[in-house]
Amino acid sequence: MAEIKTKVGQENITDFLNTITPEQKRKDAFQLLELFQKITGLTPQLWGGAIVGFGKYQYQQKGGQKGEWFLAGFAPRKSNISIYTMAGFDQYESLLKQLGKYKTGMGCLYINKLADVDVAILEKIAHASFDEMKKKSTTLVRY
Repeated sequence: MAEIKTKVGQENITDFLNTITPEQKRKDAFQLLELFQKITGLTPQLWGGAIVGFGKYQYQQKGGQKGEWFLAGFAPRKSNISIYTMAGFDQYESLLKQLGKYKTGMGCLYINKLADVDVAILEKIAHASFDEMKKKSTTLVRY
């Protein structure tokens, strides 16, 4: 089996965030850092050199491969900011209608900048996703 490449590292989060350009995306990333620290109460860690993750859980894929992943997190990418919502989106339908401009993908909410969304609604979604994953993290998550 192939080894999982995205693992927790020892890099300094502030140093990483300070490398982000343009300036507005860097400011948004620092605002998200504060938001996720408030939601989780956990110390952030850099996963795969580019994802700011909080907490971790173990999972096992259908093929038997096991790994670890973070409970909540975000990644300031070149084209957008990815907000990881591992719990999916179905349960957040009413909140998503109020969020603003976004796109979704497999377990990710993509925004261009925080000014495009209602940050209070984003906080509710991120908090609910974190709470759901925290419940699941007490056992091995299988998918």
